Amino acid sequence: MKKSFLGVTALFIVTLIISCQKESALTSTSVTSSNESDMYTETGKTVQKSISETVNANIGGYLEALPAHYADHPNKHYPLIIYLHGQGEMGNGTLSDLQRVSNNAIPKLISEGTFPSNFTVNDTTFQFIVLSPQFKAWPQPADINAMLDYAEKNYRIKISREYICGLSMGGGGTWDYAWNLGKRITAIVPIAGASWPTTEKGKDIAEDNIATWAFHNDNDPTVPSWYSVDYVKYINDYKPVIPAKLTLFSASSHNAWTKATDPNYKENGKNIYEWMLSFKKDKR
Repeated sequence: MKKSFLGVTALFIVTLIISCQKESALTSTSVTSSNESDMYTETGKTVQKSISETVNANIGGYLEALPAHYADHPNKHYPLIIYLHGQGEMGNGTLSDLQRVSNNAIPKLISEGTFPSNFTVNDTTFQFIVLSPQFKAWPQPADINAMLDYAEKNYRIKISREYICGLSMGGGGTWDYAWNLGKRITAIVPIAGASWPTTEKGKDIAEDNIATWAFHNDNDPTVPSWYSVDYVKYINDYKPVIPAKLTLFSASSHNAWTKATDPNYKENGKNIYEWMLSFKKDKR
């Protein structure tokens, strides 16, 4: 039974198993639904812009990143990444404040034009919608849930492919959302996540079969790497369908996200984006 969320650390989910599995294990990887049949190769760069619009009390705006020809494919639905920024990028969601959200990781790649327009997994080509909310205060699971609700209401989201990636504070928010409300999402990538791990949190994430790939620098001076180490251990102690994965970089800085989110960084032939797309979850 889920605990209610009691607050954020200083720095810090069997009765029914949700069907989340590698696409290669699905009975049909050649998807024929109307949502996925409109496959194409995007020829333009992902377009990112600032949206100063209140999502809830803690989100006054967000960065919207859409495939270049999103408007030209009105029946197509897209995988979603919700990106959660670090503490240094907090703000009120005004157009000027929102510029901070693109300082790091995925929004920075998009703003620099180095985020790939297409990702091909299991012979299927995908493009992402990336939404990056700006938080006024440390994000709670309810805030992230509000952003997910907003995304599903306002964008053509493939709800079988909803992913969350966050760094530092946002990495902590990623962990906290996963063990509280994570059964609606498919995979998470917490990077240097500032959230205190417990066996119960690991159990919650394992039972909701959330694919997990955590990153950390082994000598992180800001958020200790054992946070990620213990989270992954506690998840795997409960034998999830998808074992949690951990990458520890040999570095003494807090910044593990530049390398982790680099599309050129791959393990077992996949970067984090291709890895996320290797998983889908049945519609709720």
